[in-house]
Amino acid sequence: MKVRKAVIPAAGLGTRFLPFSKTVPKEMLPVLNKPAIQYIVEEAVASGIEEIIIITGKNKRSIEDYFYNNAELELHLQSSGKLDMLKMIHQPTTLANIHFVRQKTALGLGDAILTARSFIGNEPFAVLLGDMIMEKSLSCLNQLINVYNEYKAPVIAVEQVPDLEIGNYGIVLGEKKGERLYRIHRLVEKPKTELPSRMAIMGRYILEPDIFDILNDTKPGVGGEVQLTDALQTLTSKRSLYAYQHEGKLYDVGNYLGYLIASIEWSLKNEDIRDSLYIFLKKLIADIEEKN
Repeated sequence: MKVRKAVIPAAGLGTRFLPFSKTVPKEMLPVLNKPAIQYIVEEAVASGIEEIIIITGKNKRSIEDYFYNNAELELHLQSSGKLDMLKMIHQPTTLANIHFVRQKTALGLGDAILTARSFIGNEPFAVLLGDMIMEKSLSCLNQLINVYNEYKAPVIAVEQVPDLEIGNYGIVLGEKKGERLYRIHRLVEKPKTELPSRMAIMGRYILEPDIFDILNDTKPGVGGEVQLTDALQTLTSKRSLYAYQHEGKLYDVGNYLGYLIASIEWSLKNEDIRDSLYIFLKKLIADIEEKN
């Protein structure tokens, strides 16, 4: 079956961005002039996704508002002749059929995905984490869909990370099956001990409905939460699960450094500000080197 539905979990508490994230979801952090979650929705749509469900939680109402029309603002912009701005704010509301459901309690990524069960039904589906964005020119999700269409089995995106960052991600170990493809044998969520792998899960998945029964029986793991990684480990004992080392660069904007890197690199690609920003950064680096 065609992968036409996607789940975007955005119910996390976002504690790494406190106190800002106390009232504003981290998924609404702007990268240039758009919130991170819009880039994720755009990637899904560009990959052929037709229906999207965003899993939200308490204090996440602004995400829902962003993808709905604001009649008062639109009328003001139209009457003021600011048609470019009108087009800009209207775009998010027309990207796809977007639905919302609230995770009652923040019990982890696995539990968030489980709340989408009735929406997904008996179809394969994509999962895109709400704090991972990708260069627009190359869709990570589209790469996974191509792998899924060929192998008819669940597949997740991975990439090599530095040793010091292994404990920040789910890590996979597997058998190489192609230039970028691996069959997974083991998955460990945020390992505290050294593993013979630096292959980290990067927030993009193609799954099938059988994952829901497994999630329903998965006990809380790291952090007292229901971990999708643990459910995927169970899945490997039942069927093939693949990892694909994606092409292109994913940005983890769910932490300070990743957010700053994404903001700077994407700004340097923006024709309106890149030259001025480059001059500023060059001077800043020169000043720092002079002081040192």
